[in-house]
Amino acid sequence: MKTTVQFQDLGSIDYQKAWDYQEELFAKTIAQKIENRKNKNQVPTENILLFCEHPHVFTLGKSGNEEHLLLNESGLRERQATYYKINRGGDITYHGPGQLVAYPIFDLDHFFSDIHKYLRFLEEAVIQTLKEFGIESGRVDGLTGVWIHGDAERARKICALGVKSSRWVTMHGIGFNVNSDLSYFGDIIPCGIEDKAVTSMKRELGRELDMDEVKKVLKEKLAQIFDYEYVN
Repeated sequence: MKTTVQFQDLGSIDYQKAWDYQEELFAKTIAQKIENRKNKNQVPTENILLFCEHPHVFTLGKSGNEEHLLLNESGLRERQATYYKINRGGDITYHGPGQLVAYPIFDLDHFFSDIHKYLRFLEEAVIQTLKEFGIESGRVDGLTGVWIHGDAERARKICALGVKSSRWVTMHGIGFNVNSDLSYFGDIIPCGIEDKAVTSMKRELGRELDMDEVKKVLKEKLAQIFDYEYVN
């Protein structure tokens, strides 16, 4: 029987509200796994994929350096942005309007117990999505995310990844620059990497993208790569 995933598009949503919702789903899945193991039950856990966009926000992962945020409190107010220290891996990143954010709350026991493979699968879904729109992309050795001309001096990052997992349940995920205002990346040292630029589909193609079209393709690519089907 094929693994199933519930899909929810949250639209534009406050970062804290989305984070709280992720935590709720994450905790529920872990609690079910613990209950199953304790009572030898076979109640299946659910896999949920959330898509959304956020108002301007900077988030700092557990291994991040606060000095990589180049704004003070008044600067954040001027930029109409918020700032959160959060419980994913990685350093600092930016989310905002025009960026497609994907949060898979997956029980990897349905797929494979390998967090590195999980990250590579997320990257591959974005790489294949970009290819559908005529953009060639790939990986950079030793770095997570998806890059354009990653092996050249003009390497630029188009998608950042940061995840948390516990008992093979995942949360957080992908920040994919579709129509993002890239000026906000100038307010941070993105992912702590000083010598590489950031880009978007809009910048690469020279036109605004239909976000619904990009969502549709990414949603399909994730299902193909992880080999699951969507249920209501």
